[in-house]
Amino acid sequence: MKRRINKVAVIGSGIMGSGIACHFANIGVEVLLLDIVPRELNEKEKKKGLTLEDKEVRDRLVNSSLQSALKSKPSPIYHKDFSKRIETGNMEDDIEKVSEADWIIEVVVERLDIKQQVFEKLEKFRKKGTLITSNTSGIPIQQMNEGRSEDFQQHFCGTHFFNPPRYLKLFEIIPGPNTAKEVLNFLKEYGEKYLGKKSVVAKDTPAFIGNRIGIFSIMSLFHMVKEMDMTIEEVDKLTGPVIGRQKSATFRTVDVVGLDTLVHVANGLHKGVPNDEAHDLFALPDFIQTMMDNEWLGSKTNNTGFYKKVKKEDGSSVIKTLDLDKMEYRDRKSAKFDVLEKTKTIDKLEDRYEVLVDDEGKAGKFYRKNFSALFAYISHRIPEISDELYKLDDGMKAGFGWEHGPFQMWDALGVKKGIEMMKAEGKEPAAWVNEMLESGTDSFYTVKDGNTYYYDLQKKEHVKIPGQDAFIILDNIRESKEVFSNSGVVVEDLGDGILNVEFRSKMNTIGGDVLDGINKAIDMAEKDYQGLVVANNGKNFSVGANIGMIFMMAVEQEYDELNMAIKYFQDTMMRMRYSAIPTVSAPHAMTLGGGCELSLHADKVVAAAETYIGLVEFGVGVIPGGGGSKEMTLRAADTFQKDDVELNRLREHFLTIGMAKVSTSAHEAYDLNILQKGKDIVVVNEERQLTIAKKHALLMAENGYTKPIKRQDIKVLGKQALGAFLVGTDQMNAGNYISDHDKKIANKLAYVMAGGDLSEAQMVSEQYLLDLEREAFLSLTGERKTLERLEHMLKKGKPLRN
Repeated sequence: MKRRINKVAVIGSGIMGSGIACHFANIGVEVLLLDIVPRELNEKEKKKGLTLEDKEVRDRLVNSSLQSALKSKPSPIYHKDFSKRIETGNMEDDIEKVSEADWIIEVVVERLDIKQQVFEKLEKFRKKGTLITSNTSGIPIQQMNEGRSEDFQQHFCGTHFFNPPRYLKLFEIIPGPNTAKEVLNFLKEYGEKYLGKKSVVAKDTPAFIGNRIGIFSIMSLFHMVKEMDMTIEEVDKLTGPVIGRQKSATFRTVDVVGLDTLVHVANGLHKGVPNDEAHDLFALPDFIQTMMDNEWLGSKTNNTGFYKKVKKEDGSSVIKTLDLDKMEYRDRKSAKFDVLEKTKTIDKLEDRYEVLVDDEGKAGKFYRKNFSALFAYISHRIPEISDELYKLDDGMKAGFGWEHGPFQMWDALGVKKGIEMMKAEGKEPAAWVNEMLESGTDSFYTVKDGNTYYYDLQKKEHVKIPGQDAFIILDNIRESKEVFSNSGVVVEDLGDGILNVEFRSKMNTIGGDVLDGINKAIDMAEKDYQGLVVANNGKNFSVGANIGMIFMMAVEQEYDELNMAIKYFQDTMMRMRYSAIPTVSAPHAMTLGGGCELSLHADKVVAAAETYIGLVEFGVGVIPGGGGSKEMTLRAADTFQKDDVELNRLREHFLTIGMAKVSTSAHEAYDLNILQKGKDIVVVNEERQLTIAKKHALLMAENGYTKPIKRQDIKVLGKQALGAFLVGTDQMNAGNYISDHDKKIANKLAYVMAGGDLSEAQMVSEQYLLDLEREAFLSLTGERKTLERLEHMLKKGKPLRN
């Protein structure tokens, strides 16, 4: 019988418990969230005359925790309405409701005795066969289920989500001594297919995989920073995006997560791994102990951690940095390293490592020391924490946001070179690494036939990583499946008659080369294939049009060329919609401006849940010029209903552009009518997105896709809408809500979306609106203030309000 999860019970509503509850609500599951009953009234309850017997009081902890989570940023929920899927209650009045759950997840305080008490209570009401798991970050699973029934033990294991559960993809599954294989297999598939996670089955060892390696890496840096006489700024500069880590790098990340959280795991490891060769690194350095004593824990303690936000007399605030020698806050210092200038021109992350470790300055010394310690440590953790080395890489990428896992980094540097570096630093790899090299295998990974293989210690050969059949990895197929490429795109044959256009420009911006590539792909698909997908594995789908090119043409006043470039963009978007084959866009992460316009014109959008999509052109002083203004006018008109106030519908779409609204998830994009219900879909697991997009393109083709007929029936409201919009922008400007230039841009947009100053409402064609849009866009590029905005965005990477 196939197991299904219709209802989940989450026990414990703290930050993790509420976050887990929200993520199950995100994917459509009914959730019961329970917590303990308060033992005394608070002042508010006393004033209201409530007693300890009132349900409002008894559910206070769970409700306040959930509300606090829902108000937090970034939000744990895809859409505010999804929180209605969560029912709250307490462990005394509502405990029997767990009998309705298909999966019970315990997320209470990290104390074995308390967890065991909770399990004893739950077993009285849990129905046989129900999954029951603990979200522990380090307590041995085998200790938690002692004394429980056979059925409980067979269906029990650890399921460790990483915080925040919506955003971090690692989902560690840790079997107990009696966990049924069926349970492990189900949880692994459910984690990936439904929760959108990277499921990693880990051994029941202290801190499992992610935290064992992640906390080692951070603690290693904590000890190294004093040893090498480095500043906090220097370490964060060297451990951020340059090596494929988050912008927050090391110390800022600890501030966000909370120093106490890290210290808790580090203390557990110091106690739990006495025979670890790096045992002493898990001991807290003096400066960390001082910070703990002072409660300088980061964001949760009034923004006081390694960095501190200090308010100035004028009301503004400034960030100061902790001096680790004096243990006082000082002004921030800039951190500069010559080698980082060299890496700016190296786009491929794997090509940077060698340049960094070969540097003869302070940065090179830091990287050699840091990488040597990391590489030695991970080699000795196989097979202690995992028999398969790829699981360590998965853990660090999905749990800590590393672009490359440590074995991948070592491979990129070269296994032999890594060992030479380690030995120079007094480190030794585990014996199996040398044995691997001696056998003639010189890499941990290899790619064959579009699949990744890893070195298996038992078989002493490369073995295919399981589960890859569910997704297409463009990095693995690009070389063998390429059918066309230029400087901006690679077009790959995905098989079954479906082509893929992969953007390869800087930040996946859309310029002439990308547009050429899209048109070429459509030509090829119409001639010899069945459908087209536009997808990539970049950090962001696309940040929009190449504004550098627009700026240069505008500065040089090459308006004929600029007009042709904009028309080419528009025409390409129209080809996306009116080609003879189905087109599918697969956006993820930042999908802005032109990236959004491309998705608006695809036959179908298969969006990753974490898609932040919107028309943001106002920020650079123009209106959407690649069909976006036209398309929002068309979509507004398609929502008009008999006896409806049509102007209100149009105003909503006008404000979406005018306020540069960007969805904070793909589900929010439905509210903006950027995604359309019944046509476009949302995928939780980004790794499976391209496979699903391909299936939909194929399905449309097999269902007899016919080229659509161009629209001539778009209702525009003319002077009625234009007048109302102009009055609105006047009032906004008079109230100092928008600048004079904002008003000018908004009025240009109003003219387009009203269909011009027509005396009455009438039907127009898409081309009519595209011509208005292009004319408005061009006129704005002749404005000095627009040029200032474009230049500011190019130099600073953020919008200017002038």
